[in-house]
Amino acid sequence: MKLAGKYSVPLMALFMTLAMDSTMTFTMTALISGFAEDFALRFARGFAIGFLVGFPTSLLVLPAVRRLVNKLTGE
Repeated sequence: MKLAGKYSVPLMALFMTLAMDSTMTFTMTALISGFAEDFALRFARGFAIGFLVGFPTSLLVLPAVRRLVNKLTGE
């Protein structure tokens, strides 16, 4: 099943946010608190906050970044 092209920006923002947020949250949680007993809880909390901030930001920023990249690459 393929989705309509109009969903490309929100899907790109969603997948990029999930990838970046999980990577950064894992790294920062491990650096700050180590792999303590409550690591999973700290990770989940940080991930949720990061996603709530990151996804709307990605939706706003991604179109401008695409335009900039297209100008820089001549596409």
